[in-house]
Order: sequence, then C-alpha cells, then structure tokens
Amino acid sequence: QVQLVESGGGLVQAGGSLRLSCLASGRTFSTRAMGWFRQAPGKEREFVVAISWTGVSTYYADSVKGRFTISRDNAENAVYLQMNSLKPEDTAVYYCAATTPRPDLATEVDEYTYWGQGTQVTVSS
Repeated sequence: QVQLVESGGGLVQAGGSLRLSCLASGRTFSTRAMGWFRQAPGKEREFVVAISWTGVSTYYADSVKGRFTISRDNAENAVYLQMNSLKPEDTAVYYCAATTPRPDLATEVDEYTYWGQGTQVTVSS
C-alpha cells in the first residue's frame, strides 16, 4: 500500500507561484511513476504532469508547459510541483498520484493506483 499526502496549496494572485509537495509512504516509492492531476468544479479530473521513477522523463500538459516543473526526491519519498505564472484557470484541487511499479511514466487517470486527498489551489484575477 502507498499513502500520499499533498500540501502547499493556497490562494495566490494571478502571476504568482506556489509549490506543492507530495509525501509518500512505503518502501517502493522509487519504482513508481508519479503524477499530478487537477479537478476544477464541474469538470473531469485532468492530467497536469508526470515523472518517471528515475526522474529522467517528464511529460507536461500543454496548458502548463513552461510554467510548471515537476521533480522528485526518491530518498525523501517526495514529489514536488513548482507552479509559476499562475492563471485563474489553474484554480482546482490538485491531486498527487502513484502507479504500481513501472519503468515509464503514465498520463492517464486509470494508469494510477494510489491517490492523495488533494490540495486546493485558488488563483485570483
């Protein structure tokens, strides 16, 4: 089992920055692809960014490319999402997710087995 706990959400003005953290339990964190998803009210959960177990491969949604950066620290069982130049349309609950052990990254909701409880990000205009 893997438990994921997100933190770092909050209220920020447009153009501002936030850094989300996700801490994972379990000894196999380093073998799992990790991802961040988000869900705005009335909308489906959408992919934001993913990172492979080594951290070498990353993949970003077009909507956040150039503004968001994912990273991971396998020694600390942590994955981070640095969000810069935030826009009101980035407002959503952000979820951290983990796959079962795999060497590549994943971009679909149903490829992820474990989910955090989410952290609210609100960007005011």
